[in-house]
Amino acid sequence: MRANYKMFRLYIEAALGEGAHVETAAQAAHYLTHVLRLKEDDEILAFNGRDGEWKMRLRPEGKKRLFIEAVEQTRPQSQPCDLIYCFAPLKQGRLDYMVQKAVEMGAGILQPVITQHTQLSKLGTDRIGANAIEAAEQCGVLSIPECREAVRFDRFLEQWDTSRRLIFCDEGHEADDPLTILGQLQPGPYGILIGPEGGFSEEERRVLRSLPFVSAIPLGPRILRADTAAVAALTLVQAVLGDWKSRG
Repeated sequence: MRANYKMFRLYIEAALGEGAHVETAAQAAHYLTHVLRLKEDDEILAFNGRDGEWKMRLRPEGKKRLFIEAVEQTRPQSQPCDLIYCFAPLKQGRLDYMVQKAVEMGAGILQPVITQHTQLSKLGTDRIGANAIEAAEQCGVLSIPECREAVRFDRFLEQWDTSRRLIFCDEGHEADDPLTILGQLQPGPYGILIGPEGGFSEEERRVLRSLPFVSAIPLGPRILRADTAAVAALTLVQAVLGDWKSRG
């Protein structure tokens, strides 16, 4: 069942189901009643990443408190995508964009990786989570991706489940046809690894290329910014190996 994009969608932490009566956070209450100017009995959609999507009716109490009550379930909970998106953190504005696009394109886990050329010294995982929720609200996504703590490159590879193929985007790859490379891979699960603005170091590329569970792909003849490379890589993997393929 496709998402309804005409109604406002709100992520909440509380459980949803028959008879649910939930108080919204103060910020959401203010936005719904003062910005959108919704009133009692108006309806929105709510989801929590566990109980599917529900049509909810507004029940204001006083000037500042807003409750919403369940009317009916509009979509059952879907299974989260099994794709792990691994990325070198970028500066805030572009990192926000990259996280939002990864969520829109089906990433199930967001894993920051600190590489040799990563320029960001501190990473706010709360900000990543907030951007993931915002993208899910706006794009009809029902499952909020897991947002993991950043790990250093060597530790990341040590901890990787070697039964899951890791696809890394290699700016120095000699081939120019990522579709053929991806089409030759065995069925998943998969992860995608995107480097920082300066790219992977020569040592990191050497290590990645030496690992049997890693596959390198090119992203065309042009140099892409890291956030652009993320969208390009996710598009290729989802189209060839992921949930964009016909389910017959």
